[in-house]
Amino acid sequence: MQLIDEIHMRLPQYGSSKIRLQLRELGNGINRKRVQRLMLKMGCQAIYSKPRTTQRNATHKVYPYLLRGLAITRPNQVWCADITYIPMKKGFLYLVAIMDWYNRKVLSWRVSNSMDASFCVEALQEALSRYGEPEIFNTDQGSQFTSIEFTQQFEALHTRISMDGKGRWMDNVFIERLWRSLKYEEVYLKAYETPRDARSGISDWFRFYNQERFHQGLNDMKPDEVYYRNLTVPIKAVA
Repeated sequence: MQLIDEIHMRLPQYGSSKIRLQLRELGNGINRKRVQRLMLKMGCQAIYSKPRTTQRNATHKVYPYLLRGLAITRPNQVWCADITYIPMKKGFLYLVAIMDWYNRKVLSWRVSNSMDASFCVEALQEALSRYGEPEIFNTDQGSQFTSIEFTQQFEALHTRISMDGKGRWMDNVFIERLWRSLKYEEVYLKAYETPRDARSGISDWFRFYNQERFHQGLNDMKPDEVYYRNLTVPIKAVA
């Protein structure tokens, strides 16, 4: 599963057939059906079809996409969220992160061993309590984000909910890049033994990412630096 994840991050356009060929080149005689089962379990699929951490629930409301043509010019204008797979030596976890789109700052995150909505709700509540409410909150159409448990967090706020169009992975491209950096700079190098090790390593890396890592897309500044330098409206935490 870790090899599949590494191939997927390096070659996100590859589906199960080509990933099977890559695995065979590495000496793993695995058939395509098993590759498909593992990819489904991990929540990854060829990027043109959107990673399968996006599992829609037909009974949940889907919100329109609000970012088309929108100039994003300030902190807390748009937040986004996504879920990814985190491999360990034995087993795996899921990670959700909430990011400020303007400056790429990771506002909060949580890991979980299941794909229910609760760990996403916890991450959202932490972000709201620390940074106030965004004008727009953008996600994919995954069942965690369309669930009543998640969307009701915005009922008393002025935040508008936005959701990517089906298959439009580029709508959340900044957080997709975050996953790539996290995995190549931290996760793949560590091979975490336990969930506790994973939480500690990811926490340290996110701290480095926000406070110390230079970003070419931010004119070689750091996310925290850009966030606080351009914050024109005082933060009002949401209880």
